[in-house]
Amino acid sequence: MIDYVELRRGMVDSQVRTNNVTDPGIVGAMLEIPRELFVPAQLKSLAYIDDDLALTSGSPTRYLIEPMILARLIQEADVQEHDHVLDIGGGTGYSAAVLSRLAQQVVAVEEDAGLAATATATLAEIGVANVAVMQGPLNAGWKAEAPYDLVLLNGSVDEVPAALFDQVKEGGRLVAVVGHGGAGKACVFTKVAGSVSERVAFNAAVPALPGFKAAPRFTF
Repeated sequence: MIDYVELRRGMVDSQVRTNNVTDPGIVGAMLEIPRELFVPAQLKSLAYIDDDLALTSGSPTRYLIEPMILARLIQEADVQEHDHVLDIGGGTGYSAAVLSRLAQQVVAVEEDAGLAATATATLAEIGVANVAVMQGPLNAGWKAEAPYDLVLLNGSVDEVPAALFDQVKEGGRLVAVVGHGGAGKACVFTKVAGSVSERVAFNAAVPALPGFKAAPRFTF
């Protein structure tokens, strides 16, 4: 029988803590939340490996991003207990579950109907009551519940659409990996006086989220 508690502890000790994640709230959440419930049945034994895990087949394939990158992104987001958070492309709900332990309320947007249904069921199964899972295009966010203190994108993008920055509260943050593969940069955007500043936090290679390709630009 697989000891998931021990695997969870190993994930935190060997992946999360060693990636400069020191926030006790994040560490505690990742020690408690059963990640194996958020992956397809055939991948449960791999739920705690240091890699992205495919949640769907076909194109585009959706992934649960590797634990150490997710933990670092959330730490860079500086989540506060009063925060209203938009979690974009969270798949089966694992990132929303982690955020639920840190923030007051989380809105999780997922465009894949099957993933959204799984997220709703799994979050209910483990007793998460402050997450609402919504189905819709990832690049549109969820305007009905805006503005948000924090917007987190679970994957890499070519660029962040203006529609998402419009949903960030004054003084709020948006965290995303911009660029793909070796060119990916985890960026923290902050909205101040209507303008957006950008800080590159670290290099990150994570799977792309669908719907975020840069618009074609004319060159002369």
